Formats: sequence, structure tokens, C-alpha cells
Amino acid sequence: MLLSAEHLSINFGSRQLLSDVNLYLNDGDKVGIIGINGTGKSTFLKVLAGRQEPDEGTVSRDPNVQVSYLPQNPEMEDGATVLEQVFRSFPPEFRALNEYEAKAMLNRLGISDFEQKVGTLSGGQRKRVALAAALIHPADVLILDEPTNHLDTEMVTWLEDWLRRFRGGLLMVTHDRYFLERVVNHITELSRGKLYHYEANYSRYLELKEQRAEMAEASERKRQSILRVERVWIMRGCRARTTKSKERVQRYEELLNRDAPETDETVALAAASSRLGRKTIELQHVSKRFGELCVLKDFSYSILRNDRIGIVGHNGVGKSTLLHIIAGELQPDTGAVDMGATVKVGHFSQEGRELDLHQRAYDFIHEVADEVRTDEGTFTANQMMERFLFPGDLQSQPIGRLSGGERRRLYLLSILMAAPNILLLDEPTNDLDVTTLAILEDYLQTFPGPILTVSHDRFFLDKLATSIFEVRSGGQVLRYTGNWSDWAEKRQEEERPRPAERAKAAEEKPREKRPKFTYKEQLEFQTIDDDMAALEQQLKDCEAAMNGCGSDYVKLQELTQKQEQLQAALEEKTERWLYLTELQEQIDAWEQAQRK
Repeated sequence: MLLSAEHLSINFGSRQLLSDVNLYLNDGDKVGIIGINGTGKSTFLKVLAGRQEPDEGTVSRDPNVQVSYLPQNPEMEDGATVLEQVFRSFPPEFRALNEYEAKAMLNRLGISDFEQKVGTLSGGQRKRVALAAALIHPADVLILDEPTNHLDTEMVTWLEDWLRRFRGGLLMVTHDRYFLERVVNHITELSRGKLYHYEANYSRYLELKEQRAEMAEASERKRQSILRVERVWIMRGCRARTTKSKERVQRYEELLNRDAPETDETVALAAASSRLGRKTIELQHVSKRFGELCVLKDFSYSILRNDRIGIVGHNGVGKSTLLHIIAGELQPDTGAVDMGATVKVGHFSQEGRELDLHQRAYDFIHEVADEVRTDEGTFTANQMMERFLFPGDLQSQPIGRLSGGERRRLYLLSILMAAPNILLLDEPTNDLDVTTLAILEDYLQTFPGPILTVSHDRFFLDKLATSIFEVRSGGQVLRYTGNWSDWAEKRQEEERPRPAERAKAAEEKPREKRPKFTYKEQLEFQTIDDDMAALEQQLKDCEAAMNGCGSDYVKLQELTQKQEQLQAALEEKTERWLYLTELQEQIDAWEQAQRK
């Protein structure tokens, strides 16, 4: 058992986030924690990581178990360099042994200037540096809060592979449904202060949850049927003095007092938009540079009324800049953006509005509009907030008291309250729970105007997009028809060698010569079996030493590095053994053919 949490209860003001819950984590468990924003997922992770004490209950782990934690909003030292921040919690000896690996990991995460000061990084870059620090930690348990936020598609794919290979226990909160599908083997749902555990990935979890809901509904229907029969018997007048009658009355009262199954509230979205005329937004030969960096080069496009465009590309290539230019918030260096007279843009930006943390949530929405007309009728600001899961007590709370996901949902509501007829969405799925995401996707599919969205969420783009714009380095924008999966398949086809190139390579291939060993290969082949056996024995000795080093982390790290070197040497020897064995078989086959 790597970690156990028993009888945990956590309160946040008047809200009961957790009520007498248990969780156990073993080697190989990879747990995705999901739930509606504001239910306490991030607080739960803080408690499991030992960063916050629960109001009741205990969190236990073996003293030798190492935990690495990535918070949703990491605290960082602005004056430190990137590498100093990564190794901030480790002794110098650890940095000396792991600096190369940390640099390789940072490069994978789009951070190449290792001496850059943390205070000059963007929010996304800071989160990626914190992720590298969490992954470089020699941990038995990884606790990650929204690790895929601010990662582009290639980074998410790399992180998926890294976590699949991780051999310890994993606990994470993420909204990325493909990530949940491919990485986790357990889903834990946090709902109304309780935990519901499913041994499943995301798609299997949906099936099991639906079965649980159906069983609960069937049980409730049965309870109501029995109550109707018993109520008639009670009203008819029972012989209360007999023992059997008393027992029947008691069973009736127990059924009557039993709670009906609770269901989670969900966000209710209704399409609110202004009339959009024939002319939308037209970009004509638009270019934009920031110093020497060209982020958009001679780009032209006329937005169509039914467009559903997903915008993809590496971090920093200019995807958000493109949306700012389309919205009229940033002027291009050359070219023009022509906007129709009836256009009303709703721009849900990645950085969001600068919210006044002391302002009441209701006042923030009321300033945008006091009511909005939708295809379901007219709703006041108060009613729309309730539909967005902000009940009366939450509406009166200062924005600073809301969770990160609740603030993001509040910001989304402010955009929709303005009744836009063109939606520009920059990473709209960040910090939103999976239930709200599913409802948002359904809403967007019924939105009457065009939608352009920057997103790394592959599931979201598969469901919404009908075309993909790929922004590449140098300001080039390539257009593809289809959703994210269609684009990914076409990109793979583009990277494959063409038939003509393969045929040319085959023609240029030299003719096969008589196979034979060199003198060095002959000597190597004679000793390679003994060499491999020696390496395997050294690996066993190293593993035994690691098991006996206890909490001596420097020694453990040295042994871990030695183990990796031995493993790499064994893999190299194995490849050589395969090559030499195949060569010997070719020699034998050639000699046999010559004898014939």
C-alpha cells in the first residue's frame, strides 16, 4: 500500500467538500479524479499530498514512500532561473546527476532557455516548468493537478507515454478525456462530498456510471411502488396492536424516511446570440511580427456563418495572436481585418479577464447584462447564474472565494450573457469539469454563428471541429478539412515517404555481398553470451542495493543512475546479439546454398 486516506472530512466555509471518505493507492494504480468544478478535487489532492490537513480523518503512507506533487497553481521563485526552479527542492548532488535529463524534459515541454528567470515566464510556461520539477522527482506516488493545461498536442502525447511507463501510483485531476482514456485504470468521482470508485478508464467509467444510475432509479421506483401500497393500507386503518401490524408500520416509516438517490446538478446552456448579417469577418493578407518573430504571414480568410474551426499548433507559434487579431483587439502589421456591421464577437481568452476578487459573483455578471434572450425564453442574470450552477449563496460570494474552475465557468457565462454571434474560444476546456464540457460541446453544436477555437483537447476538437487550421512556425497557416483525428491522420501521411521516394531509395540500395563476420565481430560473437549474463547479474546486485538503501536519497539516486546505465548497456548488448545471430544465420544459409 503506497498511500491510504481514511474517514476524511473537509469543510470549506459552509460547504462540505468531503464527508467520511476513503481512498487507497497501490503500486500500478493510475487514478483519475473527476467531479464538477467546486466540489473540492484540488483541495483533496492537497490533503493527499500532505500540503493541507483534513478536518477529520488521516492520510498514511510508508516512511520510505516518496510523493511528488504538481499543484494547480504552483508557487515559484521569480528570481530563480528555470533550472534552479526545477531543482529548488533538491541537494546539489541530485542536480549534478539529473541536469541532462531535466534539460531533455524541459525541451520536450517547449522550454529551451534554461537560464531564463521564472518571473519573465508566461503562466503556461511556469506550469510546464513546475511539471518538469514534479516528474524529475524520484517518486513512488505522483499527484498531478491538471497536468495537461498549457500543453500542446505533442506535449500531451509525450506526457501520456511517460505516465503509462511510470511504475508507481498516480493520482491526478484532469479534464482531458482522451488522456483519461489512455492513461488511467481507475476513475474516482467526487460528488456531493462522497467518492465513487470505478476500476475503469474513462469510456468504461461512463458505462458503469450509467448502470449505477439505472440501478438507483429502479430501486427508487420499487420503493415508491411499495409506499403506494402501504399508504393505502395505512389509510384504510391498520390493527396497530398486533405485532405484525407494528412491524409493517415500522417498515413503512423506514421506507418513507429513506433518501431518494441524489443526482448531480448540471449546467443548463441556452443559445443566446444576436442577429448576424450577411457579412462576417474577412482577413486580407494579414501579417504580424513581434520583433524578429513572425507569427502570421500573408494570411487571408473569410469566416463563414457555419464555420467550426479548430486551431492547432505548437505553443508560442501565434494561435492566440490570431484570435486577438480576428477579434479586433490587436492590429496587424500589414493587411486588413474587415468586420461586418452586425458582428458581435464573444472572445473567451486564455488569460481571461482580470477579475476583481473582492467583487460579488452576481455583480460581475449583472454588469454585463441584467437579462438575456435565448431560444428558451428570457432569463435574468440571477436565473442564468443558477443555470450555470451558481446558487444564491454562491452568487453573493466574492469571486476570490470561488475555485479556479468556478471562476472559469463564471467568465464563460459573462461571454455568453453578452449574446455574441461569433465565438472565439482560446483553450475553453482548461479547468472545466468533464460534465460541463459535455454540455458546452452540445451547446456549441447548436450555436447559430461561426466558432473558432484554439484547443489542445483532442476529444473537444473531434466533437466540434469540421476544419482545422494548423499554425506553424514562421507564420504559415495550413487548412485541413475534418476534425482533429482527420488532421492527425493527414499529417502522418504527409510525413511518410512518397512511393516515388521509396522506389528511388530501393534502386539506390547496394547489392547484397557475401555475408561474413569481421575479425572483431567474430571475437564479439564468441563472448557476447557471457557478457549479457554478467550484465544481468550486475542489474540484480544493483536492485538489491537499492532495496537496502532506505531513505538515503543521494545513494538511491546514484544506484538509480547506475541501474539505468546497466539497463541501457544490456539493451545495447541484446541488439548486438540479435544482429550477430542473424548474421551467423545468413552466413550459414549462404554457405549451404553454395554447396548445392
